[in-house]
Amino acid sequence: MPQIRVLIVDDDPLVRSALAHFVSRGSDVTVVGEAENGLEAIAFLEHDRPDVVMMDVQMPEMNGIEATAAISERWPEVRILAVTTLDGSETVLPMLSAGASGYLLKDSSAESILEGVREVYSGASSLSPRIASLLVKHVRSTEPASGAAEALEALTDREMEVLERLAQGMSNAEIAQALIVSEGTVKAHLGRIMSKWGVRDRVQILVTAAHAGLIDFH
Repeated sequence: MPQIRVLIVDDDPLVRSALAHFVSRGSDVTVVGEAENGLEAIAFLEHDRPDVVMMDVQMPEMNGIEATAAISERWPEVRILAVTTLDGSETVLPMLSAGASGYLLKDSSAESILEGVREVYSGASSLSPRIASLLVKHVRSTEPASGAAEALEALTDREMEVLERLAQGMSNAEIAQALIVSEGTVKAHLGRIMSKWGVRDRVQILVTAAHAGLIDFH
């Protein structure tokens, strides 16, 4: 079984210890380092490359949003999972826009946090229910950008069907069942959408599509 190598970034040593304890319960997860802020996280990545970075948002010297943007630009293969107490749009949206593949709150269960690490490692996205709801409300309240849809590479009919079901909150398995195809086929379609639009995960697919007016969440 491949090991998921995790770096934990948080300015509170007790939180780092707790998160390390949570994720180390998984036999497939290994904590390879800890950092107190974004600068330390970047310094760590300059000599070692974890698979997943668990990133707090509010930290001294360099916060999680700044660090996420820098890491995503320099090491796009590294997945970032925000784990924080902050659940407002002023932090959630910038973190996701900076490149985070997931956003969990610290009051999530140990099982949810461990599963979140696994999800972002596998290329999926992980959002706490409150965060998913906030994201949906934000996209609903934002007018589609003029000309945004025309600027995106067109999707095939099947890719649009996958996109529409993704907007309904379906998992890959549920989309596969609805379209009577294999889960691998659904992953392939999602991969092609990401490639066409230059995005890296399911969250960014939805945000891009919603801003272009291609989908809604009703």
